[in-house]
Amino acid sequence: MSYFIEFRDVSFRYREDQPWVLKDVSFNVQSDEWLAIIGHNGSGKSTIAKLMNGLLLPQKGEILVDGVQVTEDTIWEIRKKVGMVFQNPDNQFVGTTVKDDVAFGMENHGLPRKLMVERIQTSLAAVGMNDYEAHEPHRLSGGQKQRVAIASVLAVAPQLIILDEATAMLDPKGRLEIMETIRNVQEDQDLSLLTITHDLQEVVKADRVIVMNQGSKWLEGTPRDVFSEKDKLRNIGLDTPFVTKLAAELSAAGLPIQREPLNHQELLEDLWTLHSKM
Repeated sequence: MSYFIEFRDVSFRYREDQPWVLKDVSFNVQSDEWLAIIGHNGSGKSTIAKLMNGLLLPQKGEILVDGVQVTEDTIWEIRKKVGMVFQNPDNQFVGTTVKDDVAFGMENHGLPRKLMVERIQTSLAAVGMNDYEAHEPHRLSGGQKQRVAIASVLAVAPQLIILDEATAMLDPKGRLEIMETIRNVQEDQDLSLLTITHDLQEVVKADRVIVMNQGSKWLEGTPRDVFSEKDKLRNIGLDTPFVTKLAAELSAAGLPIQREPLNHQELLEDLWTLHSKM
């Protein structure tokens, strides 16, 4: 099987006199897959994102993006394929209008003007911001700013989008809207998606989850598999979704919940099934 992203025994530290931030980390990302990475602050999550985008280079091991090794000579080729949306969208804005900002990345890549005009319209439409072309980015709401940041990345037509705590500054409603937007865009454009987050409601929607702990890949599996390891997660200080905790309490009280529910709908379905059998 070929993978879009390959980390092969990657280690990284920011200075030689400091401990390793990543230690022999290996994992793959498939095309069209949504991978979530979780872990404490300092566990290496954001460092992985920066390595994947060529903002950092590993001291040990190698990283391949679409079969191309990430090196100083290939980073501009890599960045055409891997786009990144950061926690604070204000840090990504460079244009005086939304239209200018979406155009900026394409200009850096030397795209023809006609293609740029088309992509500005299609990328803004994809995130529901096509009526805001002439607006100043800094006057938008937090959720609108993040939508524009996503549109700016989409316009370059990457094959993978990294969201590095991209919803952390939003309220719950804003987080839900952004993640729904991202899911729709991923499905429409066949993108790979990597989310680095503390929001467990984002994690349960992913196809696969990697748990980082002290610079190493500590656990990997589907969201259901990962959150079924409640005691292990608790031992390293990580939380589980509320519905998972509730299901555990119900099981302890004598209700035989058969699976690890990931949302309220699944838990209600399980409870209704149990009720029907009584």
